[in-house]
Amino acid sequence: MFMNTPKKGKFRHIVFKDSNTWYAVALEFNIVEASDDPKLAFLNLLQAVGGYIESMKKIKGSRLAPLNQRSDTEYEKLWSILTSPKPVKSPFEVNMFGFAKV
Repeated sequence: MFMNTPKKGKFRHIVFKDSNTWYAVALEFNIVEASDDPKLAFLNLLQAVGGYIESMKKIKGSRLAPLNQRSDTEYEKLWSILTSPKPVKSPFEVNMFGFAKV
């Protein structure tokens, strides 16, 4: 889907509620953060992604696989529901979803 590098790219994100917990997911990095507040979960996710990318820069590896992972099937299904051109009810309460730049 995307070809992320330590210097540029983008990733998909979803912030959703399951039971009493909000989860923020970066699909291409397989990073998940949890919180009682959706905005805090998303902020924590952005910080985790930033740290992840910084560590990739420090490694200076030629392998881009950690920045372009296959996401969990459950999150892919949720992404498909959220981006479907036909109205489909999500099984979760979703606060936000979209793309963010690296």
